[in-house]
Amino acid sequence: MSSAAKKIAVMLEMQHAMNTKVHEQWFDQGFEWYRAIWVECAEMLDHYGWKWWKKQTPDTEQVILELVDIFHFGLSLRIDGETSFTDLAAALEQEMAQVHSEADFKATLEVLAASAVNDKAFNAAAFAGCMQQIGMNIDDLYRGYVGKNTLNFFRQDNGYKDGTYIKVWHGQEDNEHLVEVVKSLDTENPDFAHLVYQGLQQRYPA
Repeated sequence: MSSAAKKIAVMLEMQHAMNTKVHEQWFDQGFEWYRAIWVECAEMLDHYGWKWWKKQTPDTEQVILELVDIFHFGLSLRIDGETSFTDLAAALEQEMAQVHSEADFKATLEVLAASAVNDKAFNAAAFAGCMQQIGMNIDDLYRGYVGKNTLNFFRQDNGYKDGTYIKVWHGQEDNEHLVEVVKSLDTENPDFAHLVYQGLQQRYPA
C-alpha cells in the first residue's frame, strides 16, 4: 500500500467517524453529499475570482480550504458500508492519478461541479486536476483534511450542535488557531490528529 493510499484510507476512516458522530445511522439518511460538492465549487469560484469586469486576485489559501471541504463530501459519497477503506483508498488513488484538467482552474472546477450536478458523483480525476492547478499535493490535502476533521470533532465535543460552542477565542477564529496548531506539528506523526485535538484543547477557553 503506497503512502498516498495509506493517507486516503486514514481520511476515509476519519470521515466515517465524523459522519457517525453527527448521525449514528448516516448511511440511511440519504444525505445529498453531491449537492454539498457543487455548492462548495461555486463558493470556491468566488475565492478564486471569475469576474472579468473587475480586478481579482485568487485567494489561494481559501481555495485550498474549500478543496479540503469538498474532499470531506467526496469521501462521504464513496463510503458505502460494504467496501473496505483500503479498497476505496486504492480506487481513489488510481482515479486521482488520472488527472483531468482543463485549460485553467475555473474550467476544471466546472468539470468537478458538473459531475456532482449531473451524475451525483465525486469526480476524483477532476478534483486532482484542481489540486494540481492550485499547487496542492497529497500531503497538503492530508494536512488540511486531518486538521479540519479534528476541528469538526472538537466543535461537536464542545457544544456546536446546541449552540454553546465559542468560535472566536483570544481575538482569533477557531480556523486560525487550527492553522497555527497544525504548523507546529509533524504531519507524519501517527498521532497527528490526536495532537491537533490536544493543541486546540489547550487554547480553548475553559
